[in-house]
Amino acid sequence: MNEPAGIRLQKVLAQAGVASRRAAEDLIFRGRVEVNGAVVTEQGLRVDPASDVIRVDGKRIPPQRAHLYVVLNKPRGVVSTLADPQGRPTVADYLGRRGRLFHVGRLDADTEGLLLLTNDGDFAQRMAHPSFEVPKTYVAEVAGQITEATLKKLRAGVVLEDGPVKADRTK
Repeated sequence: MNEPAGIRLQKVLAQAGVASRRAAEDLIFRGRVEVNGAVVTEQGLRVDPASDVIRVDGKRIPPQRAHLYVVLNKPRGVVSTLADPQGRPTVADYLGRRGRLFHVGRLDADTEGLLLLTNDGDFAQRMAHPSFEVPKTYVAEVAGQITEATLKKLRAGVVLEDGPVKADRTK
């Protein structure tokens, strides 16, 4: 079955940074969105963000911009966020002004390594969500000896501040 052409309007609004998809649906429902001069109140309308003129509360949203993918070797001591209320160095300090970016996964402040940042939400979802099973490799340097019991515990799973994790393989 062929999918209709275009991108759902609420997705375009979310990608433009106007609102989340759910909040964009509410904007549409309330009649605050226009496409090519016509008020839209139905959900699921497909648009071409490159050619359609889309307005929210009378203000035109900018045309869709190209996707940006940044690979950063995050140094130790840098926080994997774009703003830190505690004033610690962040990945944003290394990026300059590149528009609205978000990181794909993250690394602890005490670690260093490859970090992906993008404005492409679909790509970020495919890379980070466990259902897509994208393998990730972590190398940890620790003091002392690692025993088989420690490796077994990692494979069984441990709980971190943000939830449970487990290694598929260890060596």
